[in-house]
Amino acid sequence: MPKDYYQILGVPRDASQEEIKRAYRRLAKKYHPDAYKGDKREAERRFREIAEAYEVLSDPEKRAQYDRFGHVGPEQGFDFGPMDFRRAREAFEEFFGPSAFDEIINLFFGEGTRTRAQARPTRARRGEDLEYRIKISLEDAAFGARIKATVPRLVTCDRCDGTGMEPGSSVRTCPTCGGTGRIEYRQFTMLGSFVNVRTCPECGGTGEILERPCRKCHGEGRVKERSELSIAIPKGIEDGARLRLKGEGNAGRAGGPPGDLYITVEIQPHPVFKRQGADLSVEVPVHYGTLVLGGEIKVPTLEGEEELKVAPGTLPEEVLRLRGRGMPQGRRRGDLLVRLRVVIPKSLSRSQRELLKKFTASLPPPTGLR
Repeated sequence: MPKDYYQILGVPRDASQEEIKRAYRRLAKKYHPDAYKGDKREAERRFREIAEAYEVLSDPEKRAQYDRFGHVGPEQGFDFGPMDFRRAREAFEEFFGPSAFDEIINLFFGEGTRTRAQARPTRARRGEDLEYRIKISLEDAAFGARIKATVPRLVTCDRCDGTGMEPGSSVRTCPTCGGTGRIEYRQFTMLGSFVNVRTCPECGGTGEILERPCRKCHGEGRVKERSELSIAIPKGIEDGARLRLKGEGNAGRAGGPPGDLYITVEIQPHPVFKRQGADLSVEVPVHYGTLVLGGEIKVPTLEGEEELKVAPGTLPEEVLRLRGRGMPQGRRRGDLLVRLRVVIPKSLSRSQRELLKKFTASLPPPTGLR
């Protein structure tokens, strides 16, 4: 029965390339043989189907041909040519890491239940970049700091030095492909037969297999490790900023360079201050008399308490400013904006009430009604 690639990926026919890629990754993750809890044969069949659908729909030319001929498969006289899953491989490995696609494809094309030989990782490849999030205080963001973080990553195996071989062993030519890394197979359609070439499932395209894989890394050349890193936080860093630590990502394969580590910084809310760009704001309680008569109040800053002069007749909605007590911004610092909050006493003594009544009675009627 003809295959509906759009239905396989669960996307509409007018889906964008980004929607198609997201659907492919989601389904590939769902039917990954190591994650799927159901029938492994069903997982392999669905994974192959998903990869085939993505290979067609992600290629504008193949997709246009597919849309034009409808749900017509090779068995009805239409063929897309060699299906090497290049695009599906790239999209999958971009998400799951290098060689991940070939490892799964090898499950599909393996000979019966025979255990696949361990391929030698001969092609040098850069390690994957990693993402990590850290939380810091406002003080650390203001003055800079060094934060220790334990980051899970892949490091070069110290037993085999990244070769994947057990010390004292060697490699041998792949018996399946004769060292070419490729296998030709013939596909028959109503239009004739076609010779397709695919990556050798035995050696993964390297042409060589390991005589004895390393016992520690199982032939991968890399092992998982939780590394403790010291991360330098620059002064005045913004919430959500990304720091790049060059070479601190996953180790490369077969001598390739390591990837980078990208740190996303999250500044935790402060119980006293709020940030407004380079400025900080703080709310300070004052009595009504201080606004009327003026005086000095103590104001919290990142460095500690400081005194601030309040002029007589200051209005509650006025914002006072302590210059240079905000966040660093280049060679300067922002300001601390002080908002005065009038404290209204809920209970007064008899003498206080009498004094307040006399004072209020002595005032002229309020003006400036709006």
